[in-house]
Amino acid sequence: MLLTVDIGNTESVLGWFEDLTPVHVWRIATDRRRTGDEIGLQLRGLLETRNLPAPERVVVASVVPALHRVWLGVGKMLDVPVRFLDGGSRVPVTLDVDHPLEVGADRIANTLAATELYRRDTVVVDLGTATTFDCITADGVFAGGVIAPGPTTGMDQLARATARLPQVEVESPMRVIGRNTRECLLSGGFYSVVDGIDGIVSRIVEEWQREALVVATGGLARVVAPHCRTVDRIEPTLTITGLAIADRYLSS
Repeated sequence: MLLTVDIGNTESVLGWFEDLTPVHVWRIATDRRRTGDEIGLQLRGLLETRNLPAPERVVVASVVPALHRVWLGVGKMLDVPVRFLDGGSRVPVTLDVDHPLEVGADRIANTLAATELYRRDTVVVDLGTATTFDCITADGVFAGGVIAPGPTTGMDQLARATARLPQVEVESPMRVIGRNTRECLLSGGFYSVVDGIDGIVSRIVEEWQREALVVATGGLARVVAPHCRTVDRIEPTLTITGLAIADRYLSS
């Protein structure tokens, strides 16, 4: 059995895979202060609630370098090998950018998944702490993309920078024109994300000159993407599926 771990700046997504099927998915907070023993105990608890044994191996994509050693400690605690996907990994993708080693492991995982699952030119919109737009060719070339603030990042910054505006969640508003401060913030935050995605995707397609499939993934994909005119598919587990594909090559 395989455990995949996508470590983001805010959340980490854990996937329990049988072949390429994510049978169980958990989301836990990313905390740089936690030790391998603490995360290992939490992981054991998650597995026990589903009557699952320890995994045979773990594949990790991380944008938080400080947690690499921590997850190696988790592997030692559970007595399972832990492998990391990064720009130097021997996987069947080409990083056609100026600095390949700077490409985030999550974007490499998205490239692997999109290439195997869709086999056509694809733009992956990954909604996390940052929203990334990955341009991926049908033959597995990561051709660059865009990095923008994530859905909650702008709202968090607005609440911190103003004295009287409350914090609101990113969710679909009942109407565009708010009748109170909360409704105004909810509408502004939500539709700035939706229209920002549509605008950037439109510019990418125009510049790239390809009839690309647009796929949304990430924790807020199901909330935001249904309102985007440019998104064709919603695949919340795309990144961890890419990690499961990477396991074939990292284990050889």
